[in-house]
Amino acid sequence: MNRDDESWTSPSDLADYAYCPRSHFYRHHPPPAGPSAASGARRRAGRDYHRRTLAAERRRADRGGAYWAGVAVGVVLAVGGILWVLRP
Repeated sequence: MNRDDESWTSPSDLADYAYCPRSHFYRHHPPPAGPSAASGARRRAGRDYHRRTLAAERRRADRGGAYWAGVAVGVVLAVGGILWVLRP
């Protein structure tokens, strides 16, 4: 299959689209006049947006253990409270 064929989709195209559909579109449909100053500012804003979003997701992923530890403590306290109320 020829890579210039429109029906070809590479894994990097899929990754680019998953990261940002706009990025994928503009990679395959660049503006005929080239990038403008306004598009450069939008590109930087988009890059900063993705950087912030990915950093927030990374923080949430890193705190997964703390979340489950909190759930476990809550369950132990709930069971202990029920047993304390039901004691003879």
